[in-house]
Amino acid sequence: MFGYVRPLAPELKVREFERFRACYCGLCHELGREYGLAGRSILNYDFVFLAMLLWGGGEDCGYCLRRCLPGLFRKKCVCESAPPLSEAAGRSVILAYWKAVDNREDSRGVKRLPASVVSLFLRRAYKKAASAHPGFDRSVRERLSALHAMEAENCPSLDRPADQFALLLASASDAAGEDSRRALEQLLYHVGRVIYIADAYADLNDDLKARRYNPVAARYGLASKDFPDEIKESVRETLMSSVRLAAAAFELLPKGLWTPVTENIVYLGLPDMIDNVLAGTYRPAGKRLPKRPELGQNGE
Repeated sequence: MFGYVRPLAPELKVREFERFRACYCGLCHELGREYGLAGRSILNYDFVFLAMLLWGGGEDCGYCLRRCLPGLFRKKCVCESAPPLSEAAGRSVILAYWKAVDNREDSRGVKRLPASVVSLFLRRAYKKAASAHPGFDRSVRERLSALHAMEAENCPSLDRPADQFALLLASASDAAGEDSRRALEQLLYHVGRVIYIADAYADLNDDLKARRYNPVAARYGLASKDFPDEIKESVRETLMSSVRLAAAAFELLPKGLWTPVTENIVYLGLPDMIDNVLAGTYRPAGKRLPKRPELGQNGE
């Protein structure tokens, strides 16, 4: 359920892409500095987006050159440690830990093993993050508990479980200043809704095969992966409605250094991700940065 919120890299200018990469790598180093190897293992695009939003309209961040394991012999330009990175790092650890616990509870037999290992691996980092961000930790536990109850009752609504995850992500807005907290809360709410529904659609075939609860299948009464195009269009409209509301909230936030990148994510990255998920061509990026295409001889 992570990594859906990323820019459409070909539409970023070179300097914008380099700043995005510096923030991505900066969050990785922040996770390592505060939470060790366990923290670095859960780096994802969604919380890079949160870090950029938390910078708001403030001054430029500091930059430095650092090495990392994937590129040990070549230093990279990364954002220096800063409060937005620390806030995003702590929240990403908390959510990753409880998601692993939730996966462990939903699995049976040997299938519990991977999630059990992940939750154990993150346990120490989680305790530190929860101590620093108790409000977000409480919100995650409450919302995931409500989601688990809906799954147990095979909830036929798509909006009810999506609302719980949306509220979960929206609670990360408590790290923002008073001037932008309300707008950020609304933005994160609708982005969270997009993430949840897109992830459910992407997992539809696997969930149907394994007979697991899937909110899209429950909403439309699906028993197989073969369904009419009208359902796909209905899901698209639901997702794009949330993107439009997220964009409206985004316009209320103060503009700053990261605006070209966050604007790309909201207006281009999310719709592109939705198109790929619905077409069945979406591929998780893992820990890799999105690539910008090489320019041709004509600069195209």
